[in-house]
Amino acid sequence: MASWMRYAIAAAVFYGLHQVFTKLAAKRIGEGVGGFVVEAVAAASILGYLAYVRHTGSSPQAVTGTGVLFSALTGICVGAGTVAFFLLFQKGGPLSAVPMVLAGGAALMAVAGIVFFREPVHWSRLVGIGMAIGGLYLLQYGARQ
Repeated sequence: MASWMRYAIAAAVFYGLHQVFTKLAAKRIGEGVGGFVVEAVAAASILGYLAYVRHTGSSPQAVTGTGVLFSALTGICVGAGTVAFFLLFQKGGPLSAVPMVLAGGAALMAVAGIVFFREPVHWSRLVGIGMAIGGLYLLQYGARQ
């Protein structure tokens, strides 16, 4: 197994549970307040991680201005995405819509990887992008039924 694979699996589990809990919360809290709680608790969790790595010295934390800028832009995207998921669920969207929404994001990431980061183009990647876009179409089509 590749050294990064266990982190990929952990991220998949945590982000999957993230959407389950967002669905459970969405009808019980406003999207702005819910999003704020999500992000505040996430920030506190990461602060705990930083305290741990500082205490153990296990992971030096580099900081550059550009890194802070891109991290801030990431935070804006995560915050906006969290609010969008709350709204999706508040408007009656099914939890089963999440994989297709995330597949659309995956298609965007794959295209960015190819165009901006010069990652190799492979037929399987192109088919995956097409399937993700097709899945979004089918999700919308199924919502009309």
